[in-house]
Amino acid sequence: MLNLNVHDETSRLRSVVLGTAISSGPIPKIEEAYDPKSIEHIKAGTYPKEADMVAEMDAFQKVLDKYQVKVYRPNIINNYNQIFSRDIAFVIEDKLIISNILPNRENEIEAIEYVLDEIDPNCIVETSEDIHFEGGDVILWNDYIFIGTYKGADYADIITARTNMKGVNFIKELFPHKIVKEFDLVKSNTIAKENALHLDCCFQPVGKDKAIIYKGGFKDENDYNYLVNLFGMENMFHTTQDEMYQMFSNVFSISPEVVVSEQNFTRLNDWLRLQGFIVEEIPYAEISKQEGLLRCSTMPLIRD
Repeated sequence: MLNLNVHDETSRLRSVVLGTAISSGPIPKIEEAYDPKSIEHIKAGTYPKEADMVAEMDAFQKVLDKYQVKVYRPNIINNYNQIFSRDIAFVIEDKLIISNILPNRENEIEAIEYVLDEIDPNCIVETSEDIHFEGGDVILWNDYIFIGTYKGADYADIITARTNMKGVNFIKELFPHKIVKEFDLVKSNTIAKENALHLDCCFQPVGKDKAIIYKGGFKDENDYNYLVNLFGMENMFHTTQDEMYQMFSNVFSISPEVVVSEQNFTRLNDWLRLQGFIVEEIPYAEISKQEGLLRCSTMPLIRD
């Protein structure tokens, strides 16, 4: 049996689901794309090639292997994008919560059925269809659960809005002993540089007391100030709009000391090393063209 255990973003990782880029399908039509960054690259003819994405995920797997992390990969569905396993389910404490994901992506959960079979059924949580959340919007930090959401009346029309207030309230009820704080995110269906697809696209803790943040991702400056007060300005790396667009905050922690980051994130990687982190740099720029990066590709199951 898999004894699920995840309380934060940075404790020593023991077991994780890493997505796959194998047989990820043809370049989508514009109307099939889920986010403005993918649309941008479809239009420009720069949409990532499968071979490049497979190579990037192999590099990620090698780093996880180096740190003796048990890695599960989804079963391959032909011509289907299965890179972003963070979206389909996520673990809080000893519960695996299955997301109500975009309808076109529902098969992704079936591809990890063999993993779910190793989990106590009492620890798997499903919800009704009107309750929406994706793992990229859920960030754990000690006694806190931070959740990205979108409160606009036009929620149903915003394809980049993935977590609603019903989802936030569901998590609050499930974990009454936690401080659940939601953040209203800036969304755009059409302009990638003005779209915080998930909370982890504009904020993520690293180590024990540090964080990466993009102030412009928050609709309400009070939400940004809340995090600054919690972490301390001196402990935060502030990204520019362009760095947010490149997904600087979507790195992935293997432990409080080890962060996997994209090799081109020079300014961030230098800062992380100055703070004492070991930075494992890998190529991930092709995958980032789909508005997701390292954290998006993972679903941690067990951390110490």
